[in-house]
Amino acid sequence: MSTAYEHATALIRRIYDKRLSDPAILDVMDRFPSARRYVDAWPALRDEALRLAEEITGIPRFHELMAEQESISANDGRDWRVFVLKAYGVPFPRNLERSPVLATLLESTPEVLSATYSFLAPHKHIPRHRGPFRGILRYYLGLCVPATSEGHPQTVLTIDGVDYRIGSGDSLLWDDTFPHEVRNASDQPRIALLLDVRRRGMPWDLEWLSRGLIAAIRAAIRFRRLA
Repeated sequence: MSTAYEHATALIRRIYDKRLSDPAILDVMDRFPSARRYVDAWPALRDEALRLAEEITGIPRFHELMAEQESISANDGRDWRVFVLKAYGVPFPRNLERSPVLATLLESTPEVLSATYSFLAPHKHIPRHRGPFRGILRYYLGLCVPATSEGHPQTVLTIDGVDYRIGSGDSLLWDDTFPHEVRNASDQPRIALLLDVRRRGMPWDLEWLSRGLIAAIRAAIRFRRLA
C-alpha cells in the first residue's frame, strides 16, 4: 500500500477507535437483519457466481481495480479476483445486468453500500491487513467453499487472531478494521459474497463523518472509472 494511503486510513481509524468499543464480530440479526434474505438465496447466488467463474479471466484482480491494495492482492502470484456490482453506492450497470439474482437483492436492501463476488484462487493467501474505517460493516457469505472429506471448510478467515471457517451457506458480520487475513488451503477456488453494510447507531458526529467519507470515496470511484 502507498504510504499516503496508510497514513490517511490509520488517522481515520484512530478517530473512530476513540469513540466505538464494539467487538470484531457482531450480531448479524441485530445489525443487519436483511442478511436472512441473502442466506435464503445462497444456492441461487452460488449458481450465479459459478456461471461468472466460467469466464474467470475476464474478472479483474483486486489490485487492478485499486492499486493501493497491491501488497495484499498481488503478494504471492495467486489470484484474488473480484466481480463488483456496487461500490460505496456507485452501481456497476454491466455487472448488475449479468447478476440478476444479486441485483434484485440489492434493490431491496439499500443499507448495502458495496457488493462483490470474491474469487480466491487455490492456496491464495491474503496477508494480514485492516479496512479503512468503521463506518461500514463487512458481511461475508460463503457460496462455494472447498471442504475436507469430513466437511470442514478449508478456507480460514482470521480476525483479530481468531480463526473462522465459514462454509458454503454460512455467514459472518464483522468489523474489518480489526486485523484480518484469509487463506485458501485447498486445491480449489473459494467463492464468497462480500457486502459492505452501512453502520448505524454511531454518535452523530461519526455518522456525519461517515457520510462525508463515503461521499468522497464515491467521487474517487466515479473519477477512476471516467479517467
